Amino acid sequence: MRLTALVLVLVATVLPAMATPAAFPPTAPEVSEFKTLPAGVLLKATGRGSYFDESNRLFRPLFNYISSHDIAMTTPVEAKIDGAAMYFWVAPSEEAKVVGNRGGVEVVKIGERRVASRGVAGAYSRGNFEEARDALLTWLAQQPGVVADGEPYAVYWHGPFTPWFAKRSEVHIPVRAVEPARQP
Repeated sequence: MRLTALVLVLVATVLPAMATPAAFPPTAPEVSEFKTLPAGVLLKATGRGSYFDESNRLFRPLFNYISSHDIAMTTPVEAKIDGAAMYFWVAPSEEAKVVGNRGGVEVVKIGERRVASRGVAGAYSRGNFEEARDALLTWLAQQPGVVADGEPYAVYWHGPFTPWFAKRSEVHIPVRAVEPARQP
C-alpha cells in the first residue's frame, strides 16, 4: 500500500513538471558543467533578506501575474539567494502576453548567458545550495581560461508539492573567458 501511494505521489508531482516547457536543459545531479542559457524574458519579484525566508512571498505576485495574463508556467525558476529575488521564465510563444511591470512584478529582458552549473538532488535548502555552490566554485577554479563573472544563484526545476527526494535544482555562476597569461 505504501509503495502504491509513493508511486502515485511521484506520478502526480514529477510528470506535470516534466510536461512544463523548459527554458533550457537541466544539469544532472552531482555534475558540474558549462552551459549557455538562451536570451529571453523573465518576470521578477523581489524581497528583502534571504530567498529562503521570502520564497512564498515572492511566488505569489509572479503566480498572480502569469495567471491573470494566461501565461503558461515554464521551468526552471531562478532565485537570487541574498537580496531575495525570484524569476519566472516566459516561453517565447507566451511573450506577447507580457504586458509590462505590474503588481510587484518587473519584466526583465536578458541576453544569452554563459554559466557554470552544478546539478543538485534533494530539498531546496540553504545547506544544499551552499554545498553545491562550494563544489561548483572548487570545480570552476580548476577550469582554465574561465572565471566567475557574477554571484551564484539557484535554479529550481520543481514546485513546492514535489517531495524533497524528487526535487532537482542547480547552482549557476555566470562566467567569462579570460586570456591565458603570456609567457615572458
